[in-house]
Amino acid sequence: MTDKRVLLVGLACLDIVSVHDHYPIEDTDSRSIKQLFNRGGNAGNTSVVASQLGGPVEYLGTIASHVFSEIIKKDFQQYNVKFENCRFHENCETPTSCVIINATNGTRTICHGNNSLPELSVDDFSKLNLSKYSWIHFEGRNITSVLEMITIIENFNLNSTDHIRISIELEKPKAKDIDKLLPLGHVVFISKDYAMGRGYTTSESALSGLNGKLRSGALLICAWGDKGAWGRNADGAIFHAPAFSPEKVVDTLGAGDTFNGGVIWALNQGQDLSEALNIGCEIAGRKCGIYGFSGVADKINCLK
Repeated sequence: MTDKRVLLVGLACLDIVSVHDHYPIEDTDSRSIKQLFNRGGNAGNTSVVASQLGGPVEYLGTIASHVFSEIIKKDFQQYNVKFENCRFHENCETPTSCVIINATNGTRTICHGNNSLPELSVDDFSKLNLSKYSWIHFEGRNITSVLEMITIIENFNLNSTDHIRISIELEKPKAKDIDKLLPLGHVVFISKDYAMGRGYTTSESALSGLNGKLRSGALLICAWGDKGAWGRNADGAIFHAPAFSPEKVVDTLGAGDTFNGGVIWALNQGQDLSEALNIGCEIAGRKCGIYGFSGVADKINCLK
């Protein structure tokens, strides 16, 4: 196991989660089964999952100097996720997602708001000591700055024998300029929504159709909900891993982030694409059967 860190760049926010026995009807009162105040955000979730699997993990993003951010910091500390390089901003509010989980089927409905916290800047990123990292993952957000951050990594790789592997998540199909990230990752995760937004009706068709837009040798990965996940390797071979269903689906919030964390961890440990997909699917299935992320890596058969 490498002693270099995996770095996850993107959002960490506060999730205010209400669990209901049915989806509420508009303009009515309903009583929740439980309410949770959790750390959320794509990169935040993925970092916590990867850290539970093992090895040094760091989150990088902006954090408001705000009372709600204490929940975020304590959660990272609980799971041994480093965050000392984050940029802390005064006089800002913590980005917050209000989430309704339907306990009947585990679906999650999210209303997200960020009223004042700036995104991570290129200047913030440029202060990193890149020799500490083996892998850097980017959410598909803050695109203009992320393009410059990737250029910084590429310049580092040109002058280093220890290359950093870059992975990118393309989730929201309508995000401005998100397609510019497609050819820049050594590993590219595309969501079902992104694939369908580009006119593809299956994961396999998306992998084939987008393959020509990747950098040479890149891996392309697409999860498709309860149908599992597919990946295309550098030789053009396509692999499939089935979805792993828990005894009962109770909370799908962050399942995609969990899948990404499992795949990144496995590939960074030297696993091949087929095995990494299986690990990602199994740990994502495990997550859907529990609330939150505590113990998400427990009892994962493919890790034994």
